[in-house]
Amino acid sequence: MKADSLARALDERLGGAGFVKKAMRKVFPDHWTFLLGEIALYAFAIILITGVFLTMFFKPSMEEVVYDGAYLPLHGVTMSQAYASTLEISFEVRGGLLMRQMHHWATLLFLASIVVHLLRHFFTGAFRKPRELNWLIGVALFALVMVNGLFGYSLPDDLLSGAGMRILHGVIISVPLVGTYVAAFLFGGEFPGHDIVSRLYSLHVLLIPGLLLLLIPLHAVVITWRQTHTQFRAKGLNDRVVRGAPFFPAFIAKTVTFSLWVLGVVALLSTFFQINPVWLYGPYVPSAVSAGSQPDWYMGFLEGALRIMPPWEFTIFGQTVAMSVLLPALGAPGLLFTAIALYPFAERWITRDRAVHHLLDRPRDVPTRTGIGVAGIVYYGVLWLAGGNDLIATHFHISLNATTWIFRVAVVVGPVLGFVVARRICMGLTARDGHTAAHGVETGVIVRAPEGGFVEIERPATDEERAVLVPPASHEPPALSPSGGVPPSVARRARDKLQNSWRR
Repeated sequence: MKADSLARALDERLGGAGFVKKAMRKVFPDHWTFLLGEIALYAFAIILITGVFLTMFFKPSMEEVVYDGAYLPLHGVTMSQAYASTLEISFEVRGGLLMRQMHHWATLLFLASIVVHLLRHFFTGAFRKPRELNWLIGVALFALVMVNGLFGYSLPDDLLSGAGMRILHGVIISVPLVGTYVAAFLFGGEFPGHDIVSRLYSLHVLLIPGLLLLLIPLHAVVITWRQTHTQFRAKGLNDRVVRGAPFFPAFIAKTVTFSLWVLGVVALLSTFFQINPVWLYGPYVPSAVSAGSQPDWYMGFLEGALRIMPPWEFTIFGQTVAMSVLLPALGAPGLLFTAIALYPFAERWITRDRAVHHLLDRPRDVPTRTGIGVAGIVYYGVLWLAGGNDLIATHFHISLNATTWIFRVAVVVGPVLGFVVARRICMGLTARDGHTAAHGVETGVIVRAPEGGFVEIERPATDEERAVLVPPASHEPPALSPSGGVPPSVARRARDKLQNSWRR
């Protein structure tokens, strides 16, 4: 009775009963791809919990101390307090190493799930109206998490992360006019300075997590809850009908179980697979470089872009512009994220499709979009592989210069080949589906015809199969015509001509 009274009192003051009742009945599709975003959500929760634990023991200071802790091989070595506190967490704090590794593994899983979730939305057209805003928020989340992962990776001030900081410093000072000032402010003087760890710490635990805590609920709950969920084509489904299970109790039971699976996988990875053993690298010393050092996978494409870029530079007004650093460090990610963010609007402009879409496309039904997506994956993958060109050269006994030129050619040719091959495959699959819908489904039963030849018996496709095989009829937008008999301007004629050519 007390619980009922409390609920009634809260409802009278806050008015949430109607929303809660409606939310409990909201239908969620049963397709497994819907849970890809859930992985990111639960990985983020693990990151927050383990991060709070680590902040209690980490000291974000570059003040030098002489180490005398539990790890004997580094006794008497001068190091920063940040590195010494990381060793203390790893060897002296109960459960500290497990928390460090869970934090790191959860971050890798978080980013991986964001990438897969984003690709699922791209290839199925889930970014179309009315979800353009949610798409932009997702792209912003991807960029923020990538940057925050780099900052967190750099906090221990070990030799491996210090090499990454040296690259970051080089990228910043390559920015014309303001680069040297920004680098001096961020690092607190000449590299490596005295302030970089403390400033990265503030960004890593306060600013960026605050933005994530604002954007993730907006992306995953508020906007999603206000919209109809996307679903794949099936018989009886359309843009107004959703088939699935209600949030309570079906989906909530499923998602709670799934969260425990994510926690279990992260815990098992952290227990049995060592990651980022900073005690083996030693403290960062600007004069030392570790051989074969590699960044985390999500920063590999930036490393690759830097490695294969030719040594281009030019001087203007007495200032040298290092294109060999500026172009790959800012151009490669800029091209990738700008293309991802603007694609929904470019596709809508080209196709003139302004309808609301809740049914998803199969990738084969939109060959050009699928080809563009595969081209982007190849572009990213080639740069990622190029980030390990030294290891490839060493292990396969290939000239380092040869690997560099191979990747230079592949980063240009690879995306084009990926687009052409993926598009042709999709067109072939679409043609096969059309044949199946028109002539029937192969049964595998071979009979001899009266003429003496052998043919396969085909059965007519069922309504359920046809609903999947045949996309809904697309309505061509009306032709653009001038109103009131006024001829279109030259600029408008050129725009319409370009738009029509892209549509074809």
